[in-house]
Amino acid sequence: MKARIHNIPTSPGSSFRATLFEDKEFPAAWHFHEEYELTYIIKSTGVRYVGNHMDTFDNDDLVMVGANLPHCWKTIGEQTEDVECVVIQWREEVLSDWLNKEELQHIKDLLKRAQRGLKFHKEISEEVKPMLLSLLKKESFDRLIVFLQVLQKLALSDGFDFLAGPNFSSSLSFNESNRIKFIYDYLKENHLGKVALQDVASEMNMSADTFSRFFRKTFNASFFSFLNEYKISIGCKLLIDTDLSVSEIGYKTGYNNLTFFHRQFQKHIGMSPSKYRKAYQRISLVKETS
Repeated sequence: MKARIHNIPTSPGSSFRATLFEDKEFPAAWHFHEEYELTYIIKSTGVRYVGNHMDTFDNDDLVMVGANLPHCWKTIGEQTEDVECVVIQWREEVLSDWLNKEELQHIKDLLKRAQRGLKFHKEISEEVKPMLLSLLKKESFDRLIVFLQVLQKLALSDGFDFLAGPNFSSSLSFNESNRIKFIYDYLKENHLGKVALQDVASEMNMSADTFSRFFRKTFNASFFSFLNEYKISIGCKLLIDTDLSVSEIGYKTGYNNLTFFHRQFQKHIGMSPSKYRKAYQRISLVKETS
């Protein structure tokens, strides 16, 4: 189906909504809403979709999406613990009377950038985590002040990456939106098996050539490049989160040819799977001893 529009009520007595979400998994399908959204992952792992961008997420993931930008978070694999995250949602009209004032110029620029989706670097998310958690416990005036402080800190930071491509349009037609959601769902369900472009195209009632053109135009990449990126992203998660051997991880991400797995990993990550795991372990060790 098309990306669904969600109507989000504000929290009682507040001009914005702030919640601590806890559940077995993320329930929302690919959707959009008029509100801006800031999501901080306390506990969970999976795949995140924002517009035409796909990536894995983990603890301390902090993302802002703009108004009407389609997005969703999906858990993958066996989950050993429930999802826990902070979600803040607000409409631009909440700040509209202030956005042309000098005091909120940085926040105004932040909201413009958020129309492509923003992924903040981990050091930034760790800085704002205490503020987000304290915001949930505050009421009325104090809650608003902390909310503005969070936005200002994010606005002044250059530690972020854009998510959706510059040419991605949130004003998708019904067919375009339907196709993108189908592709995301298809990859999650079928990436471990042999994925043939013709099969995906047929499921979408498109010729292989038409599907290829649509995919490249929308995602700025070939379908198989995107598929390999998806698999390698999951492989990265397994290298970090498990003690499985590199060979086992190759098979678990859908690669029957381990040489091809190593080649794709090197292409997308810039190092071998073993070096990636060792590099992450060194970083974790430094953080634990600092």
